[in-house]
Amino acid sequence: MAKNDEDRYVVPNKERGGWDVVKENHERSSGHFDTQREAIDRAREIVDKSGGGRGDVRIQGRNGQFRDSDSGRRNESTKKDTK
Repeated sequence: MAKNDEDRYVVPNKERGGWDVVKENHERSSGHFDTQREAIDRAREIVDKSGGGRGDVRIQGRNGQFRDSDSGRRNESTKKDTK
């Protein structure tokens, strides 16, 4: 299981619009992006580089509910993802 500081969250920014990449209990974002796709790509890069691929990317929808997650490369199973 990854430590919480290796996980990244993609969340909507209600004040500025767009999407932020943050970590748990954050005080500021790791990045702000116009599209969710850009934010997800950046979150994956951060997890791969800073967490050695052990963290997860958790994706929040505009409604505030988490809709998906993506394991870092070190957490990936050899089984095919059936979601």
